[in-house]
Amino acid sequence: MKNEFRSSVVRGAAREKAAVDQGLRAFMISVYNYMTLGIALTGVVAFFVSTSPELLQLIFGTPLRWVVMLAPLGFVFYFSARIHTMSATAAQVTFWLFAALMGVSLASIFIVYNLGSIAKVFFITAGTFGAMSLYGYTTNRDLTNWGSFLFMGLIGIIIASLVNIFLASSALEFGISLIGVLIFTGLTAYDSQNIKNMYLYGDEEGIAVKKAVMGALTLYLDFINLFIMLLRLLGNRR
Repeated sequence: MKNEFRSSVVRGAAREKAAVDQGLRAFMISVYNYMTLGIALTGVVAFFVSTSPELLQLIFGTPLRWVVMLAPLGFVFYFSARIHTMSATAAQVTFWLFAALMGVSLASIFIVYNLGSIAKVFFITAGTFGAMSLYGYTTNRDLTNWGSFLFMGLIGIIIASLVNIFLASSALEFGISLIGVLIFTGLTAYDSQNIKNMYLYGDEEGIAVKKAVMGALTLYLDFINLFIMLLRLLGNRR
């Protein structure tokens, strides 16, 4: 009787673990799908804007360029602050609007760098991102301690980038890009593990979609910033 009870408990635990694993895989696939579609939307919008001299002049030849440059940051703050009160549909719409706006702000890369160089760096970024995200997802090592170090590094490169707007130093830009690659490579693994844990450790009914969208936004930002930093280091300018 005891053996049957133990066997029943073991089978129940195995079924529960299998259900959790299946749910986690579905959740992470949803996160990566949102992220991939967001990157695709950004690329399409960026390329479209770069092929229109009228739009380029309107956006980058007027003070509107400051709005385009700063608006994505505003979207991130707004999204982070309001995600808990948004509906799932509103969260999705906000994410797509953000991805499109990022495409407008990144249109200039098609003017500055040749297309072959952009494609090469994109695939390097995709490979690096994929490897580090897989590591963050599969490792049993707790990456929590990485958080404070990576956050301090992120703040540092943001401040240095703002300073370099006025200094226009190529040496400082190189240093920022090099450190930025290391920071966003680390953040990819760290954020992937956090998103996994976000699913594993509790889930309130009705917010699964919002969690997936928020996770997608986090990884999207890691990918885009890693791509930009690598492009500055490896890209061939026109």
